[in-house]
Amino acid sequence: MHVLARRRRDLLALSGLAAVLIAASTGMPAVAKPQRTDPLQQQVDAIHDTGTVGVSAEVTSPGTHDTARAGTAGTGTRRPMPRNGRFRIGSATKTFTAAVVLQLVGEGRMSLEDTVEQWLPGVVRGNGNDGSRITVRQLLQHTSGIRDVGPEIAALNSADGYRAERFRSYTPEELVRTAMRHTPKFSPGKGWSYSNTNYVLAAMIIHKVSGRSWAQEVRDRVIRPLGLRDTSTPGSVPFILGPHAHAYAAFGTDTDTDVTALDSSMAVGAGSIISTTHDLNRFYAALLGGRLLAPAQLDEMTATEPAPELGVNYGLGLAEIPLSCGGSYFGHRGELLGYVTWAGTTRHGTRTAVVYGTSDGSRDTQRAMTTLVDRQLCRTSS
Repeated sequence: MHVLARRRRDLLALSGLAAVLIAASTGMPAVAKPQRTDPLQQQVDAIHDTGTVGVSAEVTSPGTHDTARAGTAGTGTRRPMPRNGRFRIGSATKTFTAAVVLQLVGEGRMSLEDTVEQWLPGVVRGNGNDGSRITVRQLLQHTSGIRDVGPEIAALNSADGYRAERFRSYTPEELVRTAMRHTPKFSPGKGWSYSNTNYVLAAMIIHKVSGRSWAQEVRDRVIRPLGLRDTSTPGSVPFILGPHAHAYAAFGTDTDTDVTALDSSMAVGAGSIISTTHDLNRFYAALLGGRLLAPAQLDEMTATEPAPELGVNYGLGLAEIPLSCGGSYFGHRGELLGYVTWAGTTRHGTRTAVVYGTSDGSRDTQRAMTTLVDRQLCRTSS
């Protein structure tokens, strides 16, 4: 438990005891001052208590904007978590990528039923992989059967690997070739398995269809139109520019490593975007509110099927998660080496919640994060 938080509680307890003692000595009844409770702050504190170094959250709805922070911006420092600090959003990037693909579909420049081979001849081939049997829809929905390249990236899997390769750059072609060394998990459309390789391929297809890089298309189609001023596609730049908290990963050990610096080119299209809680709220509200996609494409995105690995339903770059108060919300979990986030929005984008932490996410951390998003989206806006 954080030292400052514990000290604050101790002082409160002592002040309460003093009031009782004074009342006893004077014969006057002790009157406790009513204390206001902030549900969002309590939920952020609960996440921090699971072991994260820092936590920050923001919830928005028409006429309301609530934020809460806990912990520090780095171990060994008293600096608080930065207001609207920047962080790597990890797999929440997939929602951006899927939105760009669906915009291209809406413009008639490609189809969800196009095959990977049609746009990327010879790229998905070998060891039973066959791009002529895999559609764009199956990439976005994780039903392609293609193996995840993540386990092959040294910087993501051990402290030694991180120190040796944190500044290494990858090309999308190199990442896909690495994934092609392995046989598929299942035949296309015959199962569900989360794979970052799917979205690396989606980024490559965006480039082929548009003639411009994935990063350029995301900037011009999403970031700039929505005014996401603190959101960026960093490419091979390993540093987070602007205010940010440090990230930490234990790699399955008892020792945390500062992993803030990272060339995230290994996650192009799949997990490389840098953003803030404020910008992510704006993005998901605009997306589900119909500002980025035509109704037909938004319907495609939110048409979900069971994703057994996640225990939820999954559409095209969006998960659908049940709400404890009834109904469901859409959003995405994100994690890229020391930054863990949950972003969610109600079905029509009227209320959004984003939270992130700066350490490995334990099961308790994940449970506390999903609880925060669930309870905040279940609240009626005031």
